[in-house]
Amino acid sequence: MFKEIIDPDLSGRNSFRVPQRAARLIEFETAEDLRQLFAGGTVGEWFVLGGGNNILFTQDYPGTLLHCTARGIRTVERTDDHATVEADAGTEWDDLVDWSVQHGLWGLENLSLIPGTVGAAPVQNIGAYGCEAKDAIVQVEMFCPEMGNVLILDREHCGFGYRDSIFKRSLRGRAIITSVRFRLGTAPAPRLDYGDVASEVARLGAPTAENIRTAICAIRRAKLPDPAQTGNAGSFFKNPVVPRSTAERLLEQHPDMPHYPTADPDRIKLAAGWLIDRTGLKGWSLGRVGIHPRQALVVVNLGGAGGGEILAFAGTIRQRVLERFGVEIEPEVNIL
Repeated sequence: MFKEIIDPDLSGRNSFRVPQRAARLIEFETAEDLRQLFAGGTVGEWFVLGGGNNILFTQDYPGTLLHCTARGIRTVERTDDHATVEADAGTEWDDLVDWSVQHGLWGLENLSLIPGTVGAAPVQNIGAYGCEAKDAIVQVEMFCPEMGNVLILDREHCGFGYRDSIFKRSLRGRAIITSVRFRLGTAPAPRLDYGDVASEVARLGAPTAENIRTAICAIRRAKLPDPAQTGNAGSFFKNPVVPRSTAERLLEQHPDMPHYPTADPDRIKLAAGWLIDRTGLKGWSLGRVGIHPRQALVVVNLGGAGGGEILAFAGTIRQRVLERFGVEIEPEVNIL
């Protein structure tokens, strides 16, 4: 069964707390719900709304928002060295991470406390502290309205890239993720070579999955504002990937600039937060919008700001970084 809500207030359904509305919102549980819904032929324009943690509404949405309410987690297969786990799209991502750690499984602990739902994880290929969702994803189940049926896409066909996937490109507006399968290890496999993770884990003791999760939760809470208290969508900007020649030019001017290799030896990833910070904007505010004082990647709604106001503020940040470094930074959030 699916539930229809006409003219819903979206202020409690997006982490920026922007007070927009939609023509209607459909809450569904299964692919069969979606099949019945689309078979009726009245859906029109639609967009999948997960936890609302990576979206900025700049106007009322004129179509149908689809929201999955299924939140199951189940073990599909378990061997001596791994387990295949399936989670419904509506499951809170951090609930899945906690579940995996509690069941002695490795692979998701570095992605602790990332807001959002499981269904959004492959779309964005969420990542943090040296890990990405694609490292653990094996299959994505999706409903395709054009065909009226369910398809399963293996990881190698998902087109995963840095904060990117086929679901943001050729399958955007054509597929609705209903569940995701992950392959998780049973043997210890700590990843501690990013940021302050190693030192925080050492303070806690042994590098267990539980200690890594605890450490990363503590680091994130210290650096990032709670969306329940201050409207934000986490990292507003993606880290830019630039030609090696651009990175080398900037390193001559700024030897301390963080930079990271990519799969392409001719492309280097830079830290957008560092670029914004060095532009002198960390902690800066204008009217009802600002940049968080402890994390320059985070744009915050200081109270009552509309989506257009937030978007214009982000545009100013992009322009300042471009003028200072000659580097374009792009939004990570979906803008509607």
